[in-house]
Amino acid sequence: MSGVSIDLNADLGEGFGRWTLTDDERLLSVVTSANVACGFHAGDAVTMRRVCELAAARGVRIGAQVSYRDLAGFGRRAMDVPAAELAAEVAYQIGALEVFARAAGSRVAYVKPHGALYNRVVGDAEQAAAVVDGVLLAGGGLPVLGLPGSRLHEAAERAGLPVVAEAFGDRAYRADGSLLPRGREGAVVHDPDAVVERSVALVRAGTVTAHCGTAVSVRARSLCLHGDTPGAVELARRVRAGLEAAGVTVGAFA
Repeated sequence: MSGVSIDLNADLGEGFGRWTLTDDERLLSVVTSANVACGFHAGDAVTMRRVCELAAARGVRIGAQVSYRDLAGFGRRAMDVPAAELAAEVAYQIGALEVFARAAGSRVAYVKPHGALYNRVVGDAEQAAAVVDGVLLAGGGLPVLGLPGSRLHEAAERAGLPVVAEAFGDRAYRADGSLLPRGREGAVVHDPDAVVERSVALVRAGTVTAHCGTAVSVRARSLCLHGDTPGAVELARRVRAGLEAAGVTVGAFA
């Protein structure tokens, strides 16, 4: 089969002050889209500026990775935020990143929720609509990256925003196509060979084996490579090499 293509995205800029987590420079030599932390779960002004400059210099598309306001919990704690407040905070994060993207000669090309917000908007219609309202408030009609079949994508489509379906080679799936929560055993796939095999299957066949052993259909245009896992850069390189060896063209969706 020919003509198969995929975007590779990674969460970048996940540091704050003197604390760093992701190897942004080396990951930007592998991925085609960068989900840049906008200060609410990680990231600060200096980090955002640096990552935008590095991404622009390498031709990597810049995405706003918006989150609940949760620096202490890295945006992975469940929170209840009023819809109007969440919409304003999403717009605020996009706007902050846009300043640095434009200064680097690029622009914010899409939006992706992070962590607890990402998982919440899979099934919560109200929070999903609030995120979309925030994207609209920021202007530009930006594409929304998220899990296929999510309430987020339904809300984005109703609002006329482009949607981009995302898959995960290193995360375990449930039978309904959602991700196994990080607190569950086996939620993150650590074996590099397994991650490469799953990634190729997701892209070439559009399927992944769920945690319970059943096959799940996942049609995606972007594949996420987590930047905060040990050995993330080498794993990302192996995944990209495995995809290209399988005849997949790697390129940005936006």
